[in-house]
Amino acid sequence: MFKKFYELFSNDIGIDLGTANTLVYLKGAGIVINEPSVVAINQKTGQIVAIGNEAKAMLGRTPAHIKAIRPLVDGVISDFEVTEEMLAYFIGKVEKMNKKFIRPRVVIGVPSGVTNVEARAVYDAARSAGAREVHIIEEPMSAAIGIRLPVKEPIGSLVIDIGGGTTDIAVISLGGIVRSKNLKIAGDKLNNDIISYLRDEFKLLIGEKTAESVKIAIGSVIPTAGLEAQVRGRDLVTGLPREVIITDSDIREAISLSIANLVDGVREVLETTPPEILSDVMNRGIILVGGGALIQGLDTYLQNALKIPIYIVEDPLSAVARGTGVILDDLENYKEVLIPALNELPPR
Repeated sequence: MFKKFYELFSNDIGIDLGTANTLVYLKGAGIVINEPSVVAINQKTGQIVAIGNEAKAMLGRTPAHIKAIRPLVDGVISDFEVTEEMLAYFIGKVEKMNKKFIRPRVVIGVPSGVTNVEARAVYDAARSAGAREVHIIEEPMSAAIGIRLPVKEPIGSLVIDIGGGTTDIAVISLGGIVRSKNLKIAGDKLNNDIISYLRDEFKLLIGEKTAESVKIAIGSVIPTAGLEAQVRGRDLVTGLPREVIITDSDIREAISLSIANLVDGVREVLETTPPEILSDVMNRGIILVGGGALIQGLDTYLQNALKIPIYIVEDPLSAVARGTGVILDDLENYKEVLIPALNELPPR
C-alpha cells in the first residue's frame, strides 16, 4: 500500500552521473536530461553562474573571476559541494517537469570498483540535493541491465563502458561483477592526447572543446577514406592565431598509445576470467557502451586484437541511464545488484 502511495506522489529518477555528461531518466517519460557535467562559478561571490549546457558553452571563454569546472574527475566526486549543487539542479529540473508532493527516489550509476568513501560521497550528495531514497549501482551493471543482458542468470557477459573520465571493463554473471578493471583511458584522455600531439607536431595550442570536436568529426582507430578537419588555435612560436588542416591519420597517431593500453586492460580482465565464463564471452561477444564506443572503427580494432566478436549497442550513450530506469521499474527484483552497504540505510 505504501509503495502505491509513494508511486502516486513521488518521482522515480535514474541518474548516470558521468565525468563528461549527466543523463537523467524519469520513470514514465524516459531520458529527459542529457547535459554536460560542468558548473560555472563566480569566484568573487562563490555563487554558481550556470550548470550543464550553459556552463559548457563558457569553457575556455570566461573572465578571470568566473571558472567553469567539472566537479567529477574520473567518475568520482572531486568537489562535493559543487556536485551537490549540480545534482540539486538536475533533480529540481525533473521535479518541475512532473510535480509531485514527496521527494524523489533516485538510482545513481557510479564507476565499478569505487571505494566505500567515494560511493558514500555520491549517496550523501544526492540526499543533500533532495532525494528521499538513494540507491547506488555500478555503471557496467546498470548498462548491462539497460541493454537487457541476462545479468541474473548463470551466463557470463563482458561489458566495456567507455565514458568521459573512465573505461569500465566488467565481467558479469549471476547478478554480480565477477572481474572488473577501471581504466583512466576514456574520452578526456583521448582529448588530451590530441592536444599534446598538435602541440608537439604542429606547434599549435588548442583547447579541450576543439580537441573533442575534432575527435568526434574525424577520429578513427583504423584507416578511413581520408577524413580531414580545419583546426584553429594559437601558434606556439609566434603567439598569433593559426589554422592547420589535420587528417584522420594524425588523430590515429595521437590516440594510438591510449587505445593500445585499453586493449591491454581488456586482455588483463580476460586472463583472470574463469574458463566457463570466458567460453560464454566468446560465444556471446563483448558489448561496447558509452560515448567512446562511437569512435570510428573501435569495434573492428578490438575484434582484430582480441579475436572475440565485438558489438556496439544501439544508442550506447544512454545504456547506463536506461538501466537505472529498468531497476526503478522493479527495484525489489534488482536489490541484489545494487551496492549494498549504502542502500541498507533507512530513508529520511
